[in-house]
Amino acid sequence: MNKLFYPIILLLALSTGCATKTATPGGNNTTQLSAAANLAAAAPKYAATITAADLSKHLHIIASDEYEGRDTGEKGQKMAAAYISKAFKDDGLVGPIKNSSTSPYYQTFDMEKSAWGEGYILVGNQKFTMQQDFFVIGSSPYQTEEATEVVFAGYGIDSPKYSDYTSLNVKDKMVVVLNGEPKGSNGNYLVSGTGKASDWGNDPRTKRNAAMKKGAKSILVITGTNAEAFNNLTDRYKSHGKKPTIGLKGETSDQQTNTGMLYISPNLGAALLGTTPEKLFSNGPAAAKGRKPATNTFTTAKNVKIKTTRNITPLPTENVLGFIEGSDKKDEIVVITAHYDHVGVNNDLPGDKIYNGANDDGSGTVAILELAQAFAQAKKDGLGPRRSMLFMTVTAEEKGLLGSEYYVSNPVFPLENTVANINIDMIGRMDKKYEQTNNSNYIYVIGSDKLSSELHQINEQANEKHVKLKLDYTFNDENDTNRFYYRSDHYNFAKHNIPIIFYFNGVHDDYHQPSDEVDKIIFPSAEKVTRLAFYTAWEIANRNERLKVDSNKQ
Repeated sequence: MNKLFYPIILLLALSTGCATKTATPGGNNTTQLSAAANLAAAAPKYAATITAADLSKHLHIIASDEYEGRDTGEKGQKMAAAYISKAFKDDGLVGPIKNSSTSPYYQTFDMEKSAWGEGYILVGNQKFTMQQDFFVIGSSPYQTEEATEVVFAGYGIDSPKYSDYTSLNVKDKMVVVLNGEPKGSNGNYLVSGTGKASDWGNDPRTKRNAAMKKGAKSILVITGTNAEAFNNLTDRYKSHGKKPTIGLKGETSDQQTNTGMLYISPNLGAALLGTTPEKLFSNGPAAAKGRKPATNTFTTAKNVKIKTTRNITPLPTENVLGFIEGSDKKDEIVVITAHYDHVGVNNDLPGDKIYNGANDDGSGTVAILELAQAFAQAKKDGLGPRRSMLFMTVTAEEKGLLGSEYYVSNPVFPLENTVANINIDMIGRMDKKYEQTNNSNYIYVIGSDKLSSELHQINEQANEKHVKLKLDYTFNDENDTNRFYYRSDHYNFAKHNIPIIFYFNGVHDDYHQPSDEVDKIIFPSAEKVTRLAFYTAWEIANRNERLKVDSNKQ
């Protein structure tokens, strides 16, 4: 056998889809075999362009203090977008956004920043202040001051075994309820009939949902039995309430039509019910004797006004897209993603105030840059992918996967033509499990078999042949309580039946802390994971058939 020809035959045998095994009627089988062999043989050359040094170079820039934690819509995120788009352009990728007023690399859209403004409850001449005497949880239906009718609804429970809403009209009213749930004289909870509390006691949202069904405008949950307990239970809301929240346009304003939920102090609760904090909880013993708390026990205040202003301002942001057009299968798209936003700056912190997000997800972002330049160089050399490649760094992942949600709702390329999504979030670190053995030669693989058995096989074969990482499927288990499959941008593609694979090194003590710094990244590990993503993407992009969607796992 010709020794020069033997490596090509071997590569063809190992390739899972690039080679055509039989002649196509009317086609040139020799040409197809040659093209497939060239693509298979070329993969290691371009994988080698992905280096720890280049990953480090990029990450030392975008995860520096100068980028101020890359918070969505803020200065640092805009700087990162400019850096990424320039890298795409310099490498020869095309910006696919037509008629853009800013950049063909930017998919721009407006989010909304929502922050609390003036807030108070007036009970006669007494004034109770938002963020001190009460906290609004979620949305606010009281944008301007308005008078409201107060109704006491016991514990706010409405279940077949126990209901506080019997013969009670709460439509369009302010409903005041006690926290928790009642027990009987035997010590068991009245709702469950056992010593285990139900959702009515564990999750106040259950009470809000019941009030909403009854048409209430708001539900106020008296929290704690005294001022100290109230402060302890609501302490985390004080700092949270100072921070604005971010949502897609329309979501924040739509929320204001829902039933509002407030946690209120015993002093405010007592004022609304015309009693004292001490007498307020006498309904508890009554319920313990097997009776429902009498909803007519208190004489509710008549002169009550409330205002909880939520100020909404537009927040422009952008996904950053770089495109490489394919050859004979250019209408089919492989999308590779990472989120480039992080959580910004917290000026209330002592010492380091900047959340640089080197691992989350600066590491995935720079992996995208390296993958893009590798595929772009292949195209310059005449060995470009058969399918088109879309490299996309998305914004607002930290706000609830909102950048990727916007893309799938407004796709630049049809979702039905999207073959797969490869997502990279947090690579180049070790979690506590692997720190015990100081083993960085691993990667958690999530979602590869959920929709396509072929994608799972391609990744395993690419790893076995080229990279030899330990592939850990711990978090791919549908019973895993961390639910990572649902917690990064790939999930928005999976919801549209697009096969996905998610590369992830796990959580560590620096997760969402200012200490998530570049000097803790293990760049040789990040290099290997990025190369695995490259080989998997290369095979998906160049195989004859698009990935089959043949699984339906959770």
